[in-house]
Amino acid sequence: MPRRKYAWEKLSNEELLKKRLSSLRVRIEGTWLEDCIAALHEELEAKGIRLRPHVWLSSEWFSPAGVPGIAVPFYLAHPRLMKLEKKMMLEVEAGTWSECMAILRHEMGHAMQHAYQFQRRRKWQRLFGASSKHYPLYYKPNPASRRYVQHLRRWYAQSHPDEDFAETFAVWLRPRSSWRTRYAGWPALKKLEYVDELMGEIAGKRPPAVTRERVDPLSKLSRTLAEHYRKKQAFYEFTPPKTYDRDLIRLFSDDPRHRRAQPAASFIRRHRAQVRQQIARWTGENQLTLDAVLDDMISRCRELGLRAPGSERKLVVNFTILLTAKTMHALFGPSRRKWIAL
Repeated sequence: MPRRKYAWEKLSNEELLKKRLSSLRVRIEGTWLEDCIAALHEELEAKGIRLRPHVWLSSEWFSPAGVPGIAVPFYLAHPRLMKLEKKMMLEVEAGTWSECMAILRHEMGHAMQHAYQFQRRRKWQRLFGASSKHYPLYYKPNPASRRYVQHLRRWYAQSHPDEDFAETFAVWLRPRSSWRTRYAGWPALKKLEYVDELMGEIAGKRPPAVTRERVDPLSKLSRTLAEHYRKKQAFYEFTPPKTYDRDLIRLFSDDPRHRRAQPAASFIRRHRAQVRQQIARWTGENQLTLDAVLDDMISRCRELGLRAPGSERKLVVNFTILLTAKTMHALFGPSRRKWIAL
């Protein structure tokens, strides 16, 4: 199906940011999202699940309480909007087929819970906890825990009982996941086996909750793209701690003998995107947060007059290790924060 044309496609970023979300008028039909949803339906069919969630565009991913449906972020419906998302957030969450399917399976877990009210069952409560538990602003995960499956990044299953169920369902639903082998010996296996038992019980059954309500659809969102991204960026902002000097001096050099070597600030700027993306991939940290740390490191290198002598390749490896260590310390150490924003 030919892609629809929109007047705002040719606008500059500055002009596009002035547009209201409701004025974008993008839709799922005719986009790659339609194929992702069709693939999700095929997975549900293969498992004997009758529910087919309604899906709509909104500002972010979510499945509203009591509604067996899934909201998808608007930017995934058009390449120009994905490009703007990349510019504003440094990454495009769910911008690939595998990432989009992973989140769709997770949100499908929420939709299943909303449709069949699994949280009312005693065994569900015993395995996952109380669904009525207050959703925290932050959560403190244990990366080594085997009580939870590992699906989305940042050990998301540990944030709330509902997220624990959604993550467990997503692992169970994914084709060829080999979850019995992958989680053999883990306490999380009991949760997967329960989901398997639960899905067998409701296979082919019509869900009691069948509302087609759409919460916060894109057509009703009046804020501008600029306002949307200001709020989204503020979620990841923080003031980096001034604790890099000793490590930066050990990695680079302030020795006058190296005054002809490239400035350390220039070295970091040249490699920042590559290093930032790699660390975000393996630690789960948001690229905007890492970018703030890199900005601070560049500033400190300038103020300290540091140079980057020696093998460029070795420096890249050592700098990546340094930033990874600082990131993990910030995530789980006693300094910047112990908690991950939910």
